[in-house]
Amino acid sequence: MMSDTDLIAGLLDEPVQDVPVLEPRPAGRDLPALMRKIPVTLTLEVGQARLSLHDLAQLRADSVVELDTLAGAPLVIKVNGTAIGHAEVVVSGDSHALRVLDIDGLDLDRLGA
Repeated sequence: MMSDTDLIAGLLDEPVQDVPVLEPRPAGRDLPALMRKIPVTLTLEVGQARLSLHDLAQLRADSVVELDTLAGAPLVIKVNGTAIGHAEVVVSGDSHALRVLDIDGLDLDRLGA
């Protein structure tokens, strides 16, 4: 039986097999450009309320639930559930829209650097 030293020496004496050399990828991949194609969900959070299950079961079409935000306060913009800034609701044609007041949690440029 061969010793470990003999096995290692035998491996070192064997010719090295041709190992394919990987060419570097072309510099054409722009991460921010790829990210622009990824869909995300943008939501506008009006506020929150904590209810007991009993109170939840009592809700009807004319019920009013008080939220934790003040009337007229900026609303939270979220992307996939993560807060990124604040906005207010506006009307655009026949639809509701949002006017961005500030963006403070999103920096896509830094991700590609």
